[in-house]
Amino acid sequence: MLSKHDSIQRDQLEMITLDQLVPPNHLVRKMEAAIDFTFIQYTFGIRSMRKTIEEVETNMAYRWFLGYGFHDKVPHFSTFGKNYERRFKDTDLFEQIFCRILMTAANKKVISVEHVFVDSTHVKASANKRKFEKKIVRKETRAYQGRLQEEINQDRENHGKKPFPPDKFDKEETKAIKESTTDPESGYYVKDERTKQFAYSFHAAADGNGFVLGTIVTPGNTHDSHILEPLVEQVIEKVGKPEAVAADAAYKTPAITSYLFNKEITPALPYTRPRTKEGFFRKHDYVYDEHFDCYLCPSGETLKYSTTNKEGYREYKSPKQICATCSFLSRCTESKDHQKVVTRHIWQAYVEEADHLRHHQEVKPIYAKRKETIERVFADAKEKHGMRWTTLRGLKKLSMQAMLTFAAMNVKKMATWTWQGPKTA
Repeated sequence: MLSKHDSIQRDQLEMITLDQLVPPNHLVRKMEAAIDFTFIQYTFGIRSMRKTIEEVETNMAYRWFLGYGFHDKVPHFSTFGKNYERRFKDTDLFEQIFCRILMTAANKKVISVEHVFVDSTHVKASANKRKFEKKIVRKETRAYQGRLQEEINQDRENHGKKPFPPDKFDKEETKAIKESTTDPESGYYVKDERTKQFAYSFHAAADGNGFVLGTIVTPGNTHDSHILEPLVEQVIEKVGKPEAVAADAAYKTPAITSYLFNKEITPALPYTRPRTKEGFFRKHDYVYDEHFDCYLCPSGETLKYSTTNKEGYREYKSPKQICATCSFLSRCTESKDHQKVVTRHIWQAYVEEADHLRHHQEVKPIYAKRKETIERVFADAKEKHGMRWTTLRGLKKLSMQAMLTFAAMNVKKMATWTWQGPKTA
């Protein structure tokens, strides 16, 4: 016998209330005190609605929270699925829920929008990676495309070049993709030789306290940098404009730094190593002269402006005749005509300014806090809320999952932070 207690005690009758069975510091009590509704399934990381109903039937704390008595019948698990199809599908209900909880947290003054931390994580799709079709699709339009096109033509005119006609930009660009036959809205994601799968990307922005301020779901093959601008706009609309935005190296692009500086938001971005081929001069070995708008190579020759291409890069070219006899040629270029071409984005100055700022004492701690905020949010979402993979299919349902998961995480954090504890007599 593992216990000295008589098993007959299991059958004894006692007069007890449901309220007495719920510990005074249980999370459900904290949530009830913090807000007037929540989502048991997503809050406790339960994987399915069937399992959720089983938990509600046997867990007294859940019954207490939902207002069910000892003998009240809990609805069948299929009720949620039917409600989703009949009442919730194609509505913004889940976004409203997320925003309502966010506003409640803001009213309780537990949100700090001063610094915002942006990142994304991949969620494995409910799709067999071997079942796909190869397709040619049009490249997605980027949020900054219109602004870039205007500045490209302005830059060309400033250099005495003719602006590109509209059809030059409007020319349809395509890419080859693998499209899942199981879940066509997911995206094929390749991390390394062992990690190749169909997935979704959950993009999120968190504040300095770890509250999620906004989220966007995309196919897993969407580049992170394309989503920062709409995500920050979402944060600005919901809770206000941040003073600084911190993100990893994937977001360190001319478009993002240009956007943040023009919004008067400080970018907190990391150092990125040069991607030059081994044995060749690196980009910083070619010195840009802003006054004369040219580059100087390591041997002292001038690379003059040639053109601005439709991707937004200015091209600077070296003199072929001189380069052909240069002692540094083998470390400079492998081109057949011996001409070195250095490119510089029309928004490159913003990237350079962001590089300068990362050394400032005010900016360094902001970037360092990523691991305590957005990285921890994703770690908790995967470990405690089942966000490693999904059983749902389609962007709309995955967006619902993201909204409810992050809403539940915000509720838990708010409940814990604002809990006063039971009053003693």
